[in-house]
Amino acid sequence: MSEFGYTDEQKMLAEEIIQLEINALNRWFDGDVSGYRKIWSKTNFSYFDIAKPLRIDSYGEIEPFLDDLEGKLFAENYDFVNPRVQFSNDNQTGILTYQLHAKTNLIDTHYNCIEVFQKENGKWQVIHSCWAAIRPMDWDYSTIKAAALSF
Repeated sequence: MSEFGYTDEQKMLAEEIIQLEINALNRWFDGDVSGYRKIWSKTNFSYFDIAKPLRIDSYGEIEPFLDDLEGKLFAENYDFVNPRVQFSNDNQTGILTYQLHAKTNLIDTHYNCIEVFQKENGKWQVIHSCWAAIRPMDWDYSTIKAAALSF
């Protein structure tokens, strides 16, 4: 057993899931949304974000948001803090949680992030994504630019 009580297999799976998320974030903050297009499930997806009052219930509903942000969101760096993956008994589902801090050209972000990964055809896909503001009462919403609220 290792950190968080992982078996050797779970340690490898956790590293794989975390790397998928980091790859998506690296692209995201370089104005390229393709990382999330790749890992978000096209067949079984839901999404919560502070900019939408209701849950988004499909990849088709989130796709216009990705289209709108393509080439518009940039950050020189970001902090990916304290990632942890928890697994189902059969290791076919992994819940990644972490905190994300970034100063972007559109808004400074401070999120508690939850990405629920599930194996689909042998690949890890996110079936639920949640971006919850850390202490939203401390945020200055007057600085949000139009592109961040367009979906």
